[in-house]
Amino acid sequence: MRAILAGGGTGGHVIPALAIANQLKKSYGAEVLFIGTARGIENRLVPAAGYPLQLVRVGALKNVSLVTRLKTAFDLPRAVWDAGRMLNQFAPDVVIGVGGYASGPAMLAALVKHIPTLAFEPNVVPGFANRMVARFVSAAAVHFQETAKYFRHAEVTGVPVRQAFFEIAVLGTNQKRGEVPTLLVFGGSQGAYAINEAMIRCLPVLRQEAPGIHIIHQTGERDYNDALAAYRGLQDTTGASAASFTFEVFKFIEDMPAAFARADLVVCRSGASTVAEIAAAAKPAVFVPFPRAADDHQRVNAEALARAGAAVVVEESKLEGVWLAETIAALLQDAPRLQKMSVAARSLAHPNAAGDIAANPR
Repeated sequence: MRAILAGGGTGGHVIPALAIANQLKKSYGAEVLFIGTARGIENRLVPAAGYPLQLVRVGALKNVSLVTRLKTAFDLPRAVWDAGRMLNQFAPDVVIGVGGYASGPAMLAALVKHIPTLAFEPNVVPGFANRMVARFVSAAAVHFQETAKYFRHAEVTGVPVRQAFFEIAVLGTNQKRGEVPTLLVFGGSQGAYAINEAMIRCLPVLRQEAPGIHIIHQTGERDYNDALAAYRGLQDTTGASAASFTFEVFKFIEDMPAAFARADLVVCRSGASTVAEIAAAAKPAVFVPFPRAADDHQRVNAEALARAGAAVVVEESKLEGVWLAETIAALLQDAPRLQKMSVAARSLAHPNAAGDIAANPR
């Protein structure tokens, strides 16, 4: 079997694509080629995983300036041509589009050549590249049932997530009385300034409302020093409650499943991969969707988990310090609700996502 995985740009596209590639190789001995662009994270992650990568030149059409859209429109025919040439050389049995800039040209080229195609869509609302080919692809693998309506032949497979997330127990099944309530805060590998600032502003109130809380906070590189100074400054204040909270602040957390395992509640963005990890780890979440995400997909993702009872959603524009502190404290002090949220989150998980996606091309 020979397969092309096309797309990328962010870890949310590339990491699941690598999981699919690994499963195809494991299950079918597949030869795999990636098609991406020069600007995406695939240039680092794909070669590091041992897979060949070829590049097309194409940019964005959504949420960009008119000049950028015109440039992309000019580049698109050449990108489809170049992708077609790569398909001729590699002769794939299937082309899998994972979203991102390179996905559209490669999938269009495959459709023209009548090569079987599979669209992988992790968000509730498909991205532009997948919407462009949705009605023409051979099949689709989606994360949410609501997404299936966009495609002719769709199967709910979920998003591939590291097995370590699934090994975390549902809240309430292994906790001991008197354990310190633990909050995990992150905004992606680069951090999220709005979340970092809101956490810093809410610390004085949170310390009072949730005494004894332990906070694990991944800030990203840019905000690390300011955040660390804020945590230390508050802990050093005088008074009986000065040591009523403890913290760990990181630029980047290498072992995220281990951090998830320690947390009773997570405050984070709601990109597709993060949402899938929250479900796999059975963690209650306070989602703060990135407001400038394409098609507002983070808000829609977050609301899907909120409807299931697994999460609380707050818009970034309403991310006020006191409200955040009181919301966190109320959840941490309501063990039955946290357990219900945990069970609801796990019910949305898909432990065999990579295998189900890999089975689609067969």
